Amino acid sequence: MIIKENLKYTKDHEWVDIRADVGTIGVTDFAQGELGDVVYVELPAVGTVIKAGEPFGTIEAVKAVSELYAPVAGTVTEVNTRLANEANLVNQDCYGDGWMIKIKIANAAEASSLLSPKDYSQLVEQH
Repeated sequence: MIIKENLKYTKDHEWVDIRADVGTIGVTDFAQGELGDVVYVELPAVGTVIKAGEPFGTIEAVKAVSELYAPVAGTVTEVNTRLANEANLVNQDCYGDGWMIKIKIANAAEASSLLSPKDYSQLVEQH
């Protein structure tokens, strides 16, 4: 299982890569492994305002359908349109080509409540 050192994590298994006021969001390696083969991802439209801790979309796999939760609040600036036809990118490269949305972060201070890589690793070990 891969846990990247430069990211922040949620207890719901999303990650965010924060660079200045832009956050790139996706699901973790643990999450995609638990879900199994991802077949569909429903994402918000550009311009949608999302709130930290609230659902911003869904991910459907052979085993289950799960909601995707926003790690931080902001406005969607970009959506990974490749996932519409290549949802399996989430399984193949969850931290790279399988990213989901990019947002303009509303409040950078919210990131302080997210899990560090070490904390996320401990959370996953408890599963």
